[in-house]
Amino acid sequence: MKKTLDNWQLWLMASLTLGLAPFLPEPHIVGKIRWILGGAVGMKAIDWFDFVLHGTPWLLFIRALVIKIARK
Repeated sequence: MKKTLDNWQLWLMASLTLGLAPFLPEPHIVGKIRWILGGAVGMKAIDWFDFVLHGTPWLLFIRALVIKIARK
């Protein structure tokens, strides 16, 4: 389990696929971030869940990179 959490390549692929899907007209996570930065007016629980779902691969990717850099 530990090796999976620290595998930055796995989380990069997950971020580029699940983290950005659907890709058009703009990546989904980008739209959610814009919505939140705009005050999150009208966001419902499902929208927050969607944000967490698409944001988790990015957080795990950043975590794996930090661990990789810290080990050097």
